[in-house]
Amino acid sequence: MKINGKGIIIKSIQSFFTVWALMKASRMQPGNIFTIVLFLLCFFFLNHIDTRLLLSGFDKGKRTRFTAVFLSFLFSALYMSVDYPHYIEDLTNPLFRIGIISVVLIGFLILFYNLLLLLFSYTGDKNNLEKFLFEPTSGSSFSSRFTGWMKFFLGKLAVLYQSHIGLCSFLLCLLCWLPYFLYQYPGIMTPDSINQFEQVLHVIPYSNHHPWMHTLLIGAFYNLGYHLTGNMVIAMSFYTFFQMCLLAFSAAYLITTMRQYRFRPIVCLIATLFFALIPYHGVFSVTVWKDIPFAAGVMLFNCSMLRLLKKVTPLSLAVFTLSGLIVCLFRSNGWYAFCLCLPFLLIYFRRSAKVFFPVLLGIFAVALLIKYPVMNAFHVTQPDTVESLAIPAQQVAAVLCNDRPLREDQRELIENVIDLTYIKELYNPYYADNIKELIRAGHPEYLDDHKKEFFRLWAELGLTYPGDYLTAYVDETYGYWYPDSFYLVAEAEGVSATKLGVSHTPLIRGPLVVKAKEIAIKLGGMVPIYGTLWSMGVILWIFLFCIGNVFVRNERRKLILYLPSTALFCTVLIATPVATEFRYVYFLVFGLPFYLVSALLRFPE
Repeated sequence: MKINGKGIIIKSIQSFFTVWALMKASRMQPGNIFTIVLFLLCFFFLNHIDTRLLLSGFDKGKRTRFTAVFLSFLFSALYMSVDYPHYIEDLTNPLFRIGIISVVLIGFLILFYNLLLLLFSYTGDKNNLEKFLFEPTSGSSFSSRFTGWMKFFLGKLAVLYQSHIGLCSFLLCLLCWLPYFLYQYPGIMTPDSINQFEQVLHVIPYSNHHPWMHTLLIGAFYNLGYHLTGNMVIAMSFYTFFQMCLLAFSAAYLITTMRQYRFRPIVCLIATLFFALIPYHGVFSVTVWKDIPFAAGVMLFNCSMLRLLKKVTPLSLAVFTLSGLIVCLFRSNGWYAFCLCLPFLLIYFRRSAKVFFPVLLGIFAVALLIKYPVMNAFHVTQPDTVESLAIPAQQVAAVLCNDRPLREDQRELIENVIDLTYIKELYNPYYADNIKELIRAGHPEYLDDHKKEFFRLWAELGLTYPGDYLTAYVDETYGYWYPDSFYLVAEAEGVSATKLGVSHTPLIRGPLVVKAKEIAIKLGGMVPIYGTLWSMGVILWIFLFCIGNVFVRNERRKLILYLPSTALFCTVLIATPVATEFRYVYFLVFGLPFYLVSALLRFPE
């Protein structure tokens, strides 16, 4: 494609703004030689995109352009909400500060808009994707790719994998996770895990602070193991191994679902390796947390829904029902997310009401019965009010720590609950537990009795000091949507100090094992591209891109597949007590292959 003089000028200006944004984002100085390199790369890259769009014949229609514009604004806003102070830290003039922020925003918009158009030209091209990702209707042989001596070895394995793809995926995950199980035997138990184990042993009363149903599940496998062996350590490993199998089964369920939609075996193998080889999956598979079976439940729920849209079978309905109960009962936010999704699911499946309405309403009714009458009958203590007020408490605390003037009645209302003497010392903008414990140490019963007054106070302070509220919210949630942060994920190991009779008893040990585990965990913070898989923000951006791709392909019926995870993510953003807790959105990370394949497959009519 020929570039005229006007085109060169336009691309040069766009490249200039893009380089300015990248320079600020990478903390590069304006005189760095690499600014020229970046300018040239951007110039040729933007021209390549135009050439690609022209030669591919991709329909860059109104729907595609609108989706790209919307996502580019969203990505720019998410990135700059955290990063913008670095762009203006040396500037005091308000006009200069506004000018620099505006220039960087324009640069990011140009970059993201063009990059999204390029990606959409590939993912939105259904015909080319059919050739690349999917088998023809008649099928093909995975082993036919191998020749000569490779055919004897790799070909045999390929035939075995293709013939028993679900079982092979399940076993491959377990095999790759086995070293973590042997090293962390009987499983990783943090203070949260110990709390649930104390309930299993009836050392403390039942509580739904950590989901009661998950506690009962731990107890069921522990009691089975103890009955068979009489050894507490071995008994605890029964639950850990079950959790590994559940997580591996959910991954294999996705793989078999992909095969139902004719994805090539090599694509299925790549998805399997994502689960089997990424170290945090192995660590989490042996960590006694509610978040792990919950992530498996979300995966099974999503895959079952995708299967049921193709063909209704008893197995898919059974998995759909069981996984729906896991979503409702294994995390508090799962219950709220399911209630949020329920009306949309009922509307979506209204044409098959005889099949889906009893199942969906049955999940709702059983979860409701367990959460209230059954738990009350077993005297299960529910989480206190403070537990769900992490973000509002942080926002009010930020106003107090910034010494904002309050009316006398507002200050009196707050002082009736907490002692303000040490609030500045205890307030951590990225961690709400300090403020929650300060409230619990005061008079939380006063908060329970005056909820309306405190809600009014929270709203009034928000309207008066919106900047403080916004800053506090960004500080408390940025880890889930800002893509340029690395968190040391899955670094927990062993069993927290306890006198209950369970301790870390590794079956494999030695400096080589310890070093291998340490390197596996730390590589995510050292290797580019690979490290993005360790970022919650990057995973969210991919998730949003997949949703955008649904609009570009004009397959809006697919949005139902993203609804549960979207609702769950929103509940995290509403009530998270920690800004960077990877396990809170592990369901999103674990489901990454599902979101990608859902965006690319042809939806059944």
